[in-house]
Amino acid sequence: MLKIEALEFSYPSVPASTMHFDLTVDVGEVLSLIGPSGSGKSTLLSLIAGFLPASGGRILVDDEPLHNLPVAERPVSIVFQQHNLFPHLDLYTNVALGIEPSLRLAPIQVEAVRGALARLGLEPMQRRKPGELSGGQRQRVALARALVRQRKILLLDEAFAALGPALRAELIELVKTLVAEHDMCALLVSHQPSDASIASARSAFICEGRVAAIAATAQLLAQSEPPQLRDYLGSG
Repeated sequence: MLKIEALEFSYPSVPASTMHFDLTVDVGEVLSLIGPSGSGKSTLLSLIAGFLPASGGRILVDDEPLHNLPVAERPVSIVFQQHNLFPHLDLYTNVALGIEPSLRLAPIQVEAVRGALARLGLEPMQRRKPGELSGGQRQRVALARALVRQRKILLLDEAFAALGPALRAELIELVKTLVAEHDMCALLVSHQPSDASIASARSAFICEGRVAAIAATAQLLAQSEPPQLRDYLGSG
């Protein structure tokens, strides 16, 4: 389980505006984070990953603290909208870099890369370059790279925003399956409430640097409080 307890952060340029987060994510769960731009969704992911230093609070994974660990030692993988693939390297190599930057892989690691490519439907095109793929295929490569890292926490920051509705729904369903299969905890940031409906039994509404509401997704999207949620959903 991932626990965020009284986690605080302030941007130096806005010291009076302190963000404060509390939430939990169960093993096998994809928890969606929705809310307006600038509300703190991506900031929360950056705090979990270690890209930003928290000024207070705790991040726990299976009751073990990770908030003081350096980025490289955190059990976290993150997938962005910009998939961050190396355009001059083939798919196999892009995925293998998730295990070992030197690319000196043991036989079991080679099998892990091949297995991830096969699981994501990419094995037949493993020697292609990213520029030869569609947007959806490139995001599959990014997911395969996250999978071979075998980290407990998967963070998805607008990972599918550039894709059409059908392909986005397909990849979200795939993420749900992978998270369950590998006993991961996942957080999905999206500006599309429909993504939360597909991805998550529970969702959280982030507003002004706080978890303003958290509930079953259908319930959250139907409720009218707090007022900022109603304004965000355009239902009032």
